[in-house]
Amino acid sequence: MRDILPELIRWRNEGKAIALATVVQTWGSSPRRAGSKMAITLDGEIAGSVSGGCVENAVVEAGVRSLKTTRPQLLRFGVADETAWEVGLACGGSIDVFVKPLDYKYFEALRSALESEKPAVSVTVLRGPDGFLGSEFLLGENERGANPIWKGLDEQITGLAAEALLQGASRRVRLSGEVEIFLEVIQPPPTLIVVGGVHIAVALTSMAKMLGYRTILIDPRRAWASRDRFPDVDRLIQAWPAEAFGQIEVTRSTAIAVLTHDPKLDDPALKIVLASPAFYIGALGSPATHARRRKRLLADAVSEAQLSRLHAPIGLEIGAQSPEEIALAVMAEVVETRRKREQAAAEADPVPHPIKDGE
Repeated sequence: MRDILPELIRWRNEGKAIALATVVQTWGSSPRRAGSKMAITLDGEIAGSVSGGCVENAVVEAGVRSLKTTRPQLLRFGVADETAWEVGLACGGSIDVFVKPLDYKYFEALRSALESEKPAVSVTVLRGPDGFLGSEFLLGENERGANPIWKGLDEQITGLAAEALLQGASRRVRLSGEVEIFLEVIQPPPTLIVVGGVHIAVALTSMAKMLGYRTILIDPRRAWASRDRFPDVDRLIQAWPAEAFGQIEVTRSTAIAVLTHDPKLDDPALKIVLASPAFYIGALGSPATHARRRKRLLADAVSEAQLSRLHAPIGLEIGAQSPEEIALAVMAEVVETRRKREQAAAEADPVPHPIKDGE
């Protein structure tokens, strides 16, 4: 939703009716994951994507039809291996897409959650009795209480939403009989924190911004951490690590790259962040440098379990030499780590009634 929010706001201000198509489940290969969205207006404007191929055309037609009838639709597209490229899939599989007119009242609640950058779960009824199909409500983190859909299912829905939010994975679930819901996890955009305003950091923060990460640079040395060197960084903190991390909330959506090569900066920063929930922590340096670093940190009460989280030497092994190539290797490792975590969460099966292919 975040990627198409500007278009939705503009169309809303222009008074246009909007249909919203959401990928609610995929099987096999799909270039777009659950939660991906495409918005459609009656006059043919579109924003976003649900597949990247000619599936889009059918979804646009369904969106216009949904706007005219005011009824939601659950669509399934199955693709054989030999025709997969024609519909934007790398190989055979299937994709379910839920299309419904955008409820502006609910949109404002969702927009508020996105702009406040607080975790939440959007609950949508995909199948159910007339009057409930397409119903939506929002559950914030640690929020409990009655939902406006079905009394008696409050605890089950709240528990499933909390589990989805903890794992960071959207999912489709059958509650009972023919009742199905889609739990869409809404997370703040990922953040990359870089310790050290070195040359690699200039390229790394630029790449991270391009990929949708919020960027924070920490370095007490004013000559290194200046707006002249980092004009586009979201936040620049000219302070030592202990003070700087006291001003930052490190979450499961945070990646951290420690780049100074100076133990006076790197070691205190690593001691702090290795005890945090950050999904990625990496430190620059050769294997020999890292061996000395490990020895110092172990002597400073950092555990082996914490050190096992550290990516060092930092970055994927691509033969990088220039600062820009090293930044590419680091960012690639950050993305890989994040996607592997999401994939592991998506493959977990903590829910009582997941929807399987063919159902």
